[in-house]
Amino acid sequence: MTPRMIRLLSFGLALAFVSNVWAGEGTSIAEPAPVEGAPGEFTFAAVVRRAAELATHPYSPDRPALPDYLSNLDYDRYRDIRFDVTRNLWRNEGLPFQANFFHRGFLSKDRVTINLIEDGQATPVAFRHDLFNYGRNLVPDDMPSDLGFAGLRLMYPINRDDLFDEVAVFQGASYFRAVAQSLNYGISARGLAIDTGLPSQEEFPVFREFWIRKPDQDATEITVYALMDSESVSGAYRFVIHPGIETVINVKTRLFFRQSVKKLGIAPLTSMFFHGEDTDRFMDDFRPEVHDSDGLIIETSHGERIWRPLVNPVGLRVSTFQVENPRAFGLLQRDREFTSYEDLEAHYQNRPSAVVEPIGDWGKGVVELVEIPSNAERYDNIGAYWIPEQRTRPGDELEFAYRLRFTKNPEAGMLGGRVISTRIGAGGTDILDSGRRKFVVDFAGETLTNLDSASPVDAMVFTTSGQLSKPIVQANPETHGWRLFFELTPDGNTPADLRAFLRHGDDTLSETWSFRWVRE
Repeated sequence: MTPRMIRLLSFGLALAFVSNVWAGEGTSIAEPAPVEGAPGEFTFAAVVRRAAELATHPYSPDRPALPDYLSNLDYDRYRDIRFDVTRNLWRNEGLPFQANFFHRGFLSKDRVTINLIEDGQATPVAFRHDLFNYGRNLVPDDMPSDLGFAGLRLMYPINRDDLFDEVAVFQGASYFRAVAQSLNYGISARGLAIDTGLPSQEEFPVFREFWIRKPDQDATEITVYALMDSESVSGAYRFVIHPGIETVINVKTRLFFRQSVKKLGIAPLTSMFFHGEDTDRFMDDFRPEVHDSDGLIIETSHGERIWRPLVNPVGLRVSTFQVENPRAFGLLQRDREFTSYEDLEAHYQNRPSAVVEPIGDWGKGVVELVEIPSNAERYDNIGAYWIPEQRTRPGDELEFAYRLRFTKNPEAGMLGGRVISTRIGAGGTDILDSGRRKFVVDFAGETLTNLDSASPVDAMVFTTSGQLSKPIVQANPETHGWRLFFELTPDGNTPADLRAFLRHGDDTLSETWSFRWVRE
């Protein structure tokens, strides 16, 4: 297990927590049809009513002042406060799930109310200091009884029948994350993103209250409800969480708007990219690559797959992809080779990919990718989400449902060619001539592997500026795929949006590679 780290989420320099790293394993699942309960029992509708009522009043955060012995903690002292696992929920009842909570303090300022649903009735969990071990911290026995919590974690025997491993965490604003079989924590999700990447300050909604439904004796899923609130919007969320080979979270949300929002990000993902094989500037690091995710994947309603390799830019970079009713989008960690990272502690080859699969039609909108300059791997500098075309107004209500998959290989059944690496270097015959840039893109996949190396595979390559050389495609016996070469002669400092895919006659063999080149 690696130490808990803090990542500075550079979207407005907001801070959130990276949770303890665990490994896990389990079984895959099918989409559930959750039953909400009998009449009179606590249901998602109760959370929806709370959110609708909140939206009729001005925003009032639940952030009572912390005592100095908690507010003045540094990172290491805060890490010393740990829940006593012998007090885990349901530990002595033989249930398939357990849960415990995070303490307020340090950067965890918001008070989070947590309720348990049992026999259809919701009961608040009272804060008690004896639920926690405080390590080196000196704290009084008479802590305020209304101190509240900072979030929750869920455990499940995902790895071994006799060991409850951490599988999901909700902590910090509306952030949450999960792991699956043999994977470590990496990428995060959020309930909502508001005004990300704008010159104005980003708004960070907060999950201010949770309800955890007590699982049955043979349960393979657990349901968590959440009440979200912010200056502009309140919302009700339902998370049905299925740990396993893939950990799948089925999400449903109802949103109620107090005021209009310039940019509304639905199903946001947050990740880290410090450097990779496509980084064409020197990074003083013994490791070849450092990232939680290496690319954005988008699947359109027409079946086109778009792959955008991630970069750590010199300046803020915001890219949009027009997509109506997207089938899926996500941030993937495609490179699973240890030799790509050479890190015995961080294990970047074991970070999960996360894919959002909308349920129902989301209409017109864009998938937006935000890439923020970063000088260290502790910063989450990548964001991706879907933005509806229609701007929200005060009094509006929106509803969304989607499946969120945390998994090692979300493309296991994919037969067509996909990009496995993008490399950039000096072009031309003179290696010191920095004007031209050479791109080398490797594609692999079962369809490409089965092609004869003498097959007439060619590429379609496009750019929005500059001049392209004639593309060259050749078989790559090392990857059992095909490699594309081409050079770009830039038009001064004008950025170039590049697209490329492989074809055989009239047949498209691969996904679409998309890249924005910027002179840096």
